[in-house]
Parts: sequence; structure tokens; C-alpha cells
Amino acid sequence: MIKNYFKTAIRNLFKNGLFSFISISGLALGMAGAGLLLLNIQYKYSIDQFHEKKDRVFKVYGKTMAGGGVQTGDVNSAPLGPALLKEYPLIKQMTRVVPTGKMFDYNDKKIQVDGCYADAAFLDMFSFPLITGNKRTALKDPQSIVITESLAKKIFGTENPVNKNLRLDSTQNFTVTGVLKDIPANSSFQFEYLLPWVENNAKWDNNFAKTYVELKNPDDVKTVNKQIANIISEHSKNEEGKQVFLHAVSKMNLQRHFDANGNPETDGELIFLYLLAAVMLLIGCINFMNLTTARSEKRAKEVGVRKVMGAARKSLVIQFITESTLLAIFSGCIAICMVQLIWPSFSRLAKVPVNIPWESPAFWLSASTFIFLTGLLAGSYPAFYLSSFMPVKVLKGVFNNKTVLITPRRILVVSQFVIAIFLINFTIIFRKQVNYTENRDPGFVKEELVYHPLTRDLKRQYEVVKQELMNTGMVAAICKSNTPVTRPAGWLNGLEWAGGEKSKNTYFSLITSPGNFVKTNGLALTAGRDLDYETYHTDTASVVINESAAQVLGFANPIGQLIKDGNVNWTIVGVVKDFYQGSPNEIARPAMIRFEKRAGILNIRLKAGFTTLQNITTIEEILKKYNPGYITELQFAETDVANSFKQRKNVLMLINSFAIIAIFIACMGLLGLTTYMGELRKREIGIRKVLGASVTRVTTLLTKDFIWLVVIAVLIASPLALLFINYFLQHFSYRTEASWWIVPLSGVIAIFIAALTISFNAIRTAMANPVNSLRSE
Repeated sequence: MIKNYFKTAIRNLFKNGLFSFISISGLALGMAGAGLLLLNIQYKYSIDQFHEKKDRVFKVYGKTMAGGGVQTGDVNSAPLGPALLKEYPLIKQMTRVVPTGKMFDYNDKKIQVDGCYADAAFLDMFSFPLITGNKRTALKDPQSIVITESLAKKIFGTENPVNKNLRLDSTQNFTVTGVLKDIPANSSFQFEYLLPWVENNAKWDNNFAKTYVELKNPDDVKTVNKQIANIISEHSKNEEGKQVFLHAVSKMNLQRHFDANGNPETDGELIFLYLLAAVMLLIGCINFMNLTTARSEKRAKEVGVRKVMGAARKSLVIQFITESTLLAIFSGCIAICMVQLIWPSFSRLAKVPVNIPWESPAFWLSASTFIFLTGLLAGSYPAFYLSSFMPVKVLKGVFNNKTVLITPRRILVVSQFVIAIFLINFTIIFRKQVNYTENRDPGFVKEELVYHPLTRDLKRQYEVVKQELMNTGMVAAICKSNTPVTRPAGWLNGLEWAGGEKSKNTYFSLITSPGNFVKTNGLALTAGRDLDYETYHTDTASVVINESAAQVLGFANPIGQLIKDGNVNWTIVGVVKDFYQGSPNEIARPAMIRFEKRAGILNIRLKAGFTTLQNITTIEEILKKYNPGYITELQFAETDVANSFKQRKNVLMLINSFAIIAIFIACMGLLGLTTYMGELRKREIGIRKVLGASVTRVTTLLTKDFIWLVVIAVLIASPLALLFINYFLQHFSYRTEASWWIVPLSGVIAIFIAALTISFNAIRTAMANPVNSLRSE
């Protein structure tokens, strides 16, 4: 019996070649799209799941009331970790982690490498296996360093790295005490070396470290959360009202946002991926259902005869499910090939740095289950629909009521285009948002702006370096600061000012510089002047603020007003236009540029037209001259700004691709339906043409029903898309407007594409010679 099912299924597959091709292609595209997204989802679920203590180790988060809402963050002060370990016996051990970048020097080989500072317990709390070394003692010595296997090969080649000395930043020697296996791609920690924690900063209001604790019993997490909630407020007056809570390491990647009570919220990106995967698979399945039920008239007599001969409905259902499963298997094989071809580009755009696990039995079991379930989903409705025909009616040819206004097939066509139109709307609004942020005035002049880390040698000879650079005639301005203007700075709170209460929950972005920062970075002054210690020695207590800070402070005329931070009164000497730091999708935050001689970045403003390769090389040679022990490589503000848009553009490209695939599948289905309807009405069309019907008249006859279905889909999808657009834009603090033309444009695009698809086959059918269709009559 089963053998006959497969024989019949294969026979029908090849008997209807065009429809089988369209069904298989549509289903394969849908399965490939869903497969790519499911692999992305699987990668996200796998992040940090390899840690043996993932359910015992917790990340420490801070929670504050700000701007009428609750803000949570995972960056805390250095003394928090030791205080938690000391004061709460339910905590077994803790570690703090801070990223860093160092230049490694070994036998005249110099490379710049990213790593982390961490407490000694890090290697015991997290499962990063050591090839050589002891995880409990590897980071005990302040002059020790643990490196990865790849870094060991880069530096030492085939030599044994253990107990070898490395010079970092040309200042200190460190001894290699351990070699780690390379960090897995599905780890939220990415580093090439670990250095022992040596930071002695005891300020509770200086947040720069991520803190992790291991509980003796993970079931005590609720108790511990209650105990530790106010630990920061108890130790710091400037942090009063700030609370802390723990969140499991196993969930920290999937649950990165929290509500007002500190409860984790479902990751919106993950929900979006699930929905998009379901949409892609659903469109492919609808395409299959439509084409299968459209051919019901040809299969009806087969069903009638089988039932007359004694076939039960169950056997017919099995027969049709077998056919759909066989088609799903063919589609699945094609989809797997598509995924393999597309994966390198997809993984780069979606930032999924893993390979498809072809050698994993679990992968093949999941893929087989996915294909089988897709076959069931796609074939269930056609199977029950076709097997429900009454033999008396179908053998008389009256099984189909053509006067019914609403049929399952029409519902499926409308549903398919509702999804496609929805995706078109989403693509347009996402592109509009990306373009809006990309065209945003950053508030500074990014062209001709370069910067370089201030190493120990450059700090010591800063004035000499500055003068020699200015003497080249290529440089317009130079300054030093704690951070480039393009990158997020530190945060400051607990300030006092006239006419305002002391605000512990109002945070200001803090940039420090001894002067000339506004001019060098091309900020626009709206009042007052730049910091300039060389001219105004009183600027040691001066500050420049942006417009958002002026609004928060509430000063009608900020110049000359005082801001108190602890025991120091800072005088406002200038106001600049708002500028964004980091993400261009966020509104400008209150910011201060305050005097500070210590700095880590050298900012250089070149004169207009001087950013040639030769001039950049000249500047680098000057820096190398005074910076011989370090790698010299200028960084460009334009590159930083471009990188801030890069991921958004990648996401836009992916959304565009999936929207195009969805529309293409829907149009393939329409093409198949119109082709089949043309075949069914071939004789009718022949008679109409003999009686004088024009090609235009016949084309209209064949297309109008399908066009109306697409129009109905537009009417249904448009209000839903409008609601979604407004909801989507609320996720951006700096956002474009929901323009009135987006929804109509999406509808016009959908109708035009559908009309083009339908007309292609309808015109061909209308122009056919009626003699050929009526020859047998």
C-alpha cells in the first residue's frame, strides 16, 4: 500500500511538471528563508550555554529611575564586586571584567590585541578551558597573563609560551601563566588574553566594570536580590536610589532588557526572527496549497472513482499527505543547497560567526523534522479538501460551486498578499528610518578629523608633538581628550545647580579636555566660548555644555552659571549645539565638556583638502618619531560614523531580501493559478474569440478576479501596516515620521507586480488561436 502511495505521488509529480516546479520552487524558497532565520535563532540560543556554571553565575545589573522611567545597565563601579562578596555570605565568589587593548612586544614583533582585565575567579566561574596552566592560580600574580592558543601561535610560533615574558605597551613585562583554548564564537566574552585585576578605583559613582557573582545555591537568587538591592545607595551618596539585582548568565544574551520591576523582557529581535521565519514558511505553504486545490477539478474524478471502488477517506488523506511530503522532501533538498550557498553572505550580514553543523546528527534530525512538518502543514488542507469530495457530485461534474463569493483558495491568495504587502511597508519604513538617521547632522564636522591613542611617550612629549604637527601647515587644530567625539563617553550624576534640586538620577555625558575641544572637533557654539587653559588659567574649573544639558539645567542664560559637583563649583563658559555620541538612532543626551589635563586621545583637525594619503603618512611619521615603541595608525571620525550605520544597513539589506522573496513566491503562485485557469477556460476563451471578443476583453476577463483579490489584500494590510509602522517607530528615540504616502505606495507596488505577473500569462492565453482549442469540438 505504501509503495503504491509513493508510485502515485511520483506519477502525479511528473505528470504536472509546471505546477510541480512552481510548488517545489516556492516551498524551497520559503523553507530556505525560514531555515536561515532558524539557524540564526539557534545561534542566539547557544550563546553562553557552554558554561558549566551558567545557572549558578549571575550578572549584576544596576537600576535607576531616570526621565520618568526605569533605566537598567550592566556597568557598575569597581568596589561593588568585593563588597558583595564580603557582605553577603550566600555569594561564593565574584569577578569583574573590563575590556582593554594592549600592544604586545616580543623579540621585535609588535601587534595590537584586545583583551580583558579580570579577577582571579574568572577562569573558575566561566568554562574557558586551559590547555596549560591552573585556572585557580593563573591570574593570582599581578604580573601574570593568560593568552589564547591563536595568540600564542601568532607571537611564539611553535615555542612553548608558558613562563615566557611579554612586554605590553612598552611599559611592563608580564609572564605567561596559561594558554586558553580559543574562545568559542557563541560566547559573549571575546578576548585574546586576560590580565589580573589591578584597578584600585574605590569610587562608587565611577561605573566602568561588568560584575559577575557565583551563588552557593542558585535557588537563593530571589533572597540575594532582596538583600543586595540597596548596596550602592548605602555606600554612595551620589548613587542614592540606585538598586542592583542579579540575572543568570544563561539568559543574559536573550534577556537584555528589563521592566520597571527588574523583570526580564522578551528580546524583540528574537520575536522578530521567529515571526519572519514563520512568514517565509507560511507563504511557501500557502503557495503549495493554492496550486494543489486549484487542480482539484482534475483530481476530483480520481477521488470519485477511488471512493466508488471502496477507498476510505483515511487512505485518500494519506495519499495526498504522501504527495505533499514527497514534494517537501524535494523542496527541502533544494532549500539545503540554497542555505549552503547563501550562508557565507547571510552570516556576515546577520553577524552569525558560525558554520552550519553539517556533521551534527542533531542538525540532520532537526532538518528532517522541519521538512516533514512542512510537508504536513502544506499538505494538510489539500488532503482533507480533496478527500471530502462526494463521489456522486464529482462524477456528475457538479462538485464545485463557482458562484460562492468566499472560497478557501481566495482566502489563501489574499492572505499571501497581505503578508507580502506588510513586508513591503516594513521595508519602506525601515529604509526611511535608516536614511533619516544617516542624513542626520551629527553636531560635529566628521570630515578631516582623525585621532590617535595618547601613549605614555606621546603624553610626555605632547607639546612638542603638537607644535611639530602644527608646523607642517596641514593641521588646523589639535587637542587631547578622554574620548573621541564619535564614541560614548563616561557618565556623571549627583550634580547641584541654582534653581534645581540635587539630581542623583540625571546623568550627563562627560568629556574631559584641557582645551580647544570645540574647535578641533567642529562643534558649533551657540553662546560663550571653548575651553582654553592657555588663555584663561581659570578654566581649570570651567565647563562647556550642550543644548540638551542647558535645557535640563533650566538656565535662560547659562553663561556664568555654576554647577556643583561635590566640593567643586564649575562655571559654564560655553554652550554648543547638540551632538550625538555612539548610536545615531538616539536623541542627543545632556553632555558636558569639562577641564581635565589627563587624556587618552589625541584629536587632530586637518585643513580642508589635506586628507590625502601623503599627508596622512606625514602625520603618522611624526607620531612614530615620538612614539617608537608603539604601533602608529590614525583612526578617522568618518569611519567611526560609517560603522555606526553599518549594522542597520546590513539588517535593511536582509529585510529587503526576505521581502523580495516573499513577493516572488506570491507572484509564482499567481502565475501558476492564472496558467491553470487559462487551461480550464481554454474552450470558453476560444468560443468568445470566435464570437468577436478582443484580446483586451479576454485579458480583462482572466485577470480581473485576481486583481480584485490583491486589492482586497491591500485594503486589509494597509491599516494593519499603519498601526505597525507607528509601533515600530516608537522604538527609536530619534525617529522619522510615518509619512502618509508609505501605505498607498506599498499597495500600488503590490498591485503593479501582481498585474504584471497575471497579464504575462493572460495575454498569451488571450492571443492563442481559437482553432487549436476548438479543434476537438
